[in-house]
Amino acid sequence: MNIVIADDHPFTLQGTQSFVESYGYSVIGTCANGVSALNVIQLRLPDIAILDINMPALDGLDVAKKIHDLKLKTKVILLTMHNEMTLYNKAKEYGVYGYILKEHAQVELKNCLAEVAKGNQYVSDSLLNDLVSVRETGTSELDKLTFSERKIIELIGQQKTSKQIAEMLFLSEKTIEGHRSNIIEKLGLPKEKNVLLKWAMKNGLE
Repeated sequence: MNIVIADDHPFTLQGTQSFVESYGYSVIGTCANGVSALNVIQLRLPDIAILDINMPALDGLDVAKKIHDLKLKTKVILLTMHNEMTLYNKAKEYGVYGYILKEHAQVELKNCLAEVAKGNQYVSDSLLNDLVSVRETGTSELDKLTFSERKIIELIGQQKTSKQIAEMLFLSEKTIEGHRSNIIEKLGLPKEKNVLLKWAMKNGLE
């Protein structure tokens, strides 16, 4: 089984690689962001891609969607710190095979890889036990947004400027402004000053 691993934290990336190789799998590529991961996956077509869900440029869900849309054979395992139903449902929609909470990855990754290698899906027991829905207020609206847009609205709720968000997500300020316009349209909000900040704070995203 050939595997590509992507995580923007070098220590976590190295640790995951060591674990995977200790189980007898071949790691043919490691990446620090989603763009590099997608490029390597398209070039090398690994059997499995282990992706952190939070990465700059393209996050793990974005990469999973691209793999799904391109109908690549690579099976995706997502490592995440999020136990929200919305993200889990997105992962299922994009055909993700494995979904593991990072805090339990050391224990569960071996079993997950074994199951995914057989073509089976694997979800952390801890995730199934502790899975929580996004807070009721605004859930239906948040479901309309992509994972990237959710990240942006959360940062807006933390009173970050477009420039600060662009720097944090390794995107251009123009791209962030485009996302803001899309979010306003998807949420059906009036085009007035600070409307996204007001919405985020109203829905507990500050």
